[in-house]
Amino acid sequence: MLTVFHICSVFANMVTFYFNSGVILSILSSAFPAAVKDVNVLLERERSEGISSPSRDDDSTLQNPGTNSSILDDNTKTDSALPEGRSKSSSLCFSDGKSRIDYILVYRKSSSQSEKREIFERNIRAEGLYMEKEASLTNSDVIFLKLHAPWDVLCRYAELMNIRMPFRRKIFYLHRRHKFMSRMEKRINKFRGWLPRKPMKLNDTLPDLEENESFTAPFSRSRIHHFIIHNKDTFFNNATRSRIVHHILQRVKYEEGKNKMGLNRLLSNNSYEAAFPLHEGSYHSKNSIRTHGAENHRHLLYECWAWWGVWYKYQPLDLIRRYFGEKIGLYFAWLGWYTGMLFPAALVGLLVFLYGVFTLEHCQVSKEICQATDIIMCPICDQYCPYLRLSDSCIYAKVTHLFDNGATVFFAVFMAVWATVFLEFWKRRRAVLAYDWDLIDWEEEEDEVRPQFEAKYSKKERMNPISGKPEPYQAFTDKYSRLIVSTSGIFFMILVVIAAVFGIVIYRVITVSTFAAFGWALIRNNSQVATTGTAVCINFCIIMLLNVLYEKVALLLTNLEQPRTESEWENSFTLKMFLFQFVNLNKRHTTDKHSCHPSGCLIDLCMQMGIIMVLKQTWNNFMELGYPLIQNWWTRRRLRREHGQNAKASFPQWERDYHLQPMNAYGLFDEYLEMILQFGFTTIFVAAFPLAPLLALLNNIIEIRLDAYKFVTQWRRPLPSQAKDIGIWYGILEGIGILSVITNAFVIAVTSDFIPRLVYAYKYGPCAGQGRAGEGCMMGYVNASLSVFRVSDFERRSQPRTNGSELFGEAVKYCRYRDYREPPDSAEPYSYTLQFWHVLAARLAFIIVFEHMVFAIKTLIAYLIPDLPKDLRDRMRREKYLIQEMMYEAELERLQKEKNEKKKKDRAHHKEWP
Repeated sequence: MLTVFHICSVFANMVTFYFNSGVILSILSSAFPAAVKDVNVLLERERSEGISSPSRDDDSTLQNPGTNSSILDDNTKTDSALPEGRSKSSSLCFSDGKSRIDYILVYRKSSSQSEKREIFERNIRAEGLYMEKEASLTNSDVIFLKLHAPWDVLCRYAELMNIRMPFRRKIFYLHRRHKFMSRMEKRINKFRGWLPRKPMKLNDTLPDLEENESFTAPFSRSRIHHFIIHNKDTFFNNATRSRIVHHILQRVKYEEGKNKMGLNRLLSNNSYEAAFPLHEGSYHSKNSIRTHGAENHRHLLYECWAWWGVWYKYQPLDLIRRYFGEKIGLYFAWLGWYTGMLFPAALVGLLVFLYGVFTLEHCQVSKEICQATDIIMCPICDQYCPYLRLSDSCIYAKVTHLFDNGATVFFAVFMAVWATVFLEFWKRRRAVLAYDWDLIDWEEEEDEVRPQFEAKYSKKERMNPISGKPEPYQAFTDKYSRLIVSTSGIFFMILVVIAAVFGIVIYRVITVSTFAAFGWALIRNNSQVATTGTAVCINFCIIMLLNVLYEKVALLLTNLEQPRTESEWENSFTLKMFLFQFVNLNKRHTTDKHSCHPSGCLIDLCMQMGIIMVLKQTWNNFMELGYPLIQNWWTRRRLRREHGQNAKASFPQWERDYHLQPMNAYGLFDEYLEMILQFGFTTIFVAAFPLAPLLALLNNIIEIRLDAYKFVTQWRRPLPSQAKDIGIWYGILEGIGILSVITNAFVIAVTSDFIPRLVYAYKYGPCAGQGRAGEGCMMGYVNASLSVFRVSDFERRSQPRTNGSELFGEAVKYCRYRDYREPPDSAEPYSYTLQFWHVLAARLAFIIVFEHMVFAIKTLIAYLIPDLPKDLRDRMRREKYLIQEMMYEAELERLQKEKNEKKKKDRAHHKEWP
């Protein structure tokens, strides 16, 4: 073996040449496998001394382009011969079957950026990463660059990135219990054994691939003996390895010059087509997970999370975090927490609706409307609309009572308090997750300057106060002038929304007359409902079209502002998109009391919310899952047509992942935006539609599994990244919670009939002055809420074409309408009555009292609920104490060991001399 080593040393240059063609290495690897390792050591030394390697983009470096052969980089320690049948593990490793693939870069040979790629890859090798190239089986122009980080590189960068790693098993401290409590606990546990198991809990028989809980500390090579290292290959999990490699790629230069570095810049200029970590094999298996266990984390995630059969079970958040990273794990944790908190809100909303159902027969107002056959209502539009009997709106009066009843005010207060409790308890839940996932002391790294910002302001520089390095500087006047222009653009787009509102109003005015003169009796008799329904559907179409426009405008305005870092760009874009879509979605949730149905205005608002909420959620679910499914199906169909029926099954993992859909360009933005807008629907106009939380709950149960299925099966594996919270979205949620109090106060006071009925019961009804307001006190309310209009006072352009004789047997002389005005024979005809001013004063008083009371309750609840649970605070303090003790003991042990070794050396030294 020594002879072979000397031969390789003498002919190192020759071996370097033939190594690129993969000939000599194949011979040596088959005859002298240990010699190959020694050759690579020599090549590594040459590379560290500055010897450059030839370009890897040349076609000559490919043995058989378009076939299943691989290209081995100088840093790899493998042979180039690839077996015809790949095993599942080899699809995740280099050709040697040992070096795990930590990251994949994809580029095209026809790309014009080969020189930048050459320098970039040379610098990657200088960082110590191993590389291997392989041509695509489906397109010879596509090249996969596989990257592997060896142990020393992982250790070096884990220390630089302050990655926390396990160093001692956790010892849980249990409080001492009294004997009586212990006996009680045993009896309770014995009783629980007779009860059925919790159906929502994950099956205990499923294999658990998670590591045991351990104390963690920032990794340090000088204290590596303190950490629990059973196997160097698995000490850093796949997500951590990918994150380290991505960290390296973001800091590797591709061109001489300042800030000419980073994978993101190469992706933006098309040097590379794609970059992603690999999925851990297939999510399907022929064998049952209960009998044979999970083949990999992806398979386990599919079986216990993404599969529709487990829709009612809790989410495996630790497994999600281990596979996709903390940022995506926090999203699903928040979504699961939001869905769980919707259960009480949906239950109370359903009870409010059922209260309206059970009290429908006792509602005095709906009784009077249904029995008012002699009251003639004025036409609701000019010329074409006929006179109607008030009793014709009997059905709508009953439907209105289902949503506008005595429990509505209670539900509005409940939902305002619920929003506060949800956010406060989420802070506690987030703190527990941050502790369990070692994010308490994690600080986000300083973002690198965006290339666009650098190109724009490279002429003027100043020192960064954090890094101490010079960076491009944007002048104060330039920054704020751009902000002013951007803000003006936002207000202009809001004016576009208002213009769309006026367009819908004009449509309603025109079409109500058209439907009133329609040939079909069904539409003619329900002209107002048809008008509202079609207006809402058209409004939904306008919403979807404007959303596309808003995204382009938000991109334009955000780029115009020139944010310095990626996080600043993301926050600015998020805020704009939310404002645009929130205003766009809620622009028509207003009513005009003069165009309301005789039974009230709330039914109109309720119809708008119900239709838009159902249509929006259905469309979002289709776009989230249906669109990627169709795209992936089309790709599979094309591959089957070109390469045979079972072609994709024989593809390596990187090829299969490449044909999946990439994650959205904005990351989790679309997922968060959809849920935040739904949260706004659920809280802001909940007084008009108590069933909104129930619809949101049903949607979210489906949404969790849709997102899970999409992440596990339809998308490439996203880069695992860390985050401590949900970012700017939490502030938006707090803003929606405050806005919901104001809007619900106005909905109850202005849109619903709650205040007019209350004023009538206490001031004008049969119980006036008695201090009570039951259903018996509402007798005569309908007649008191309608004013009289003389038909001869109609303007000529508004005069109905019929005088009502065909319906009532004689011409109508007087009709009624909803308002509080003097009769036409009074001294001041059609002026406001005293009851109008009483109702108006009561509405204003209710808004003020309601807002102050609810805000006081919200503030009190936020004050009483601490952000950190007490047991978590105690656990954190105890863990900090134990870590200090462990470190102190370990250091003492090391010093004692060194002292003993020194004594042994001294004794040996004395024995050598007589």
